[in-house]
Amino acid sequence: MSAALQLQDNREQIYARLKPKSMMSPNHEWLACMMASWCAGQGVLPDTMGLESGQFNALTNRLFPGSSIPDHAPSGSKLDFSRMLEKDDLVNLLKHFSKPDIIEIDWIIGVIVAGSLGSDHLWQDLGLWSRSQLSAMLQYNFPELAAKNDKDMKWKKFIYKQLCEAEGLYLCRVPSCEVCIDYPKCYGSEE
Repeated sequence: MSAALQLQDNREQIYARLKPKSMMSPNHEWLACMMASWCAGQGVLPDTMGLESGQFNALTNRLFPGSSIPDHAPSGSKLDFSRMLEKDDLVNLLKHFSKPDIIEIDWIIGVIVAGSLGSDHLWQDLGLWSRSQLSAMLQYNFPELAAKNDKDMKWKKFIYKQLCEAEGLYLCRVPSCEVCIDYPKCYGSEE
């Protein structure tokens, strides 16, 4: 059995143990997928999935009570800490667009911000199992922000583009994305 297949089996086995018996919100499902991937050493999330220790303990106690979940990243961190400078900006952007009254929103934001420091597609860095899961999670938690991505730009590029625009920075010299030579890097399949 290949190592990749073994990791996938471990992720699915872990997920089966974490899967919510009664879902509190759709976030419970997505957090279970990310937690299972993280425990199996997939994705790039660091220790405590990028959350503060107290947040991580609250998340595991509330959503996965009785589960023995490590607080250290099994795979070790593969994050690009040179991009840590925009962490607060990412948190503020996501908080600004977050739907009110979602209990898990701070956990979701913390995990997304940590995953944004990875170098792969955001859904892969988070340990989600598909881009459609990420799209659904963003649409649920940040509906106004997700609605702005009406051309289906890759999510990490889109979020960083929103950061730049919020600061009044327009780095692209091309008047339209459709004529840019980097179009396939920003738009197109992530699967």
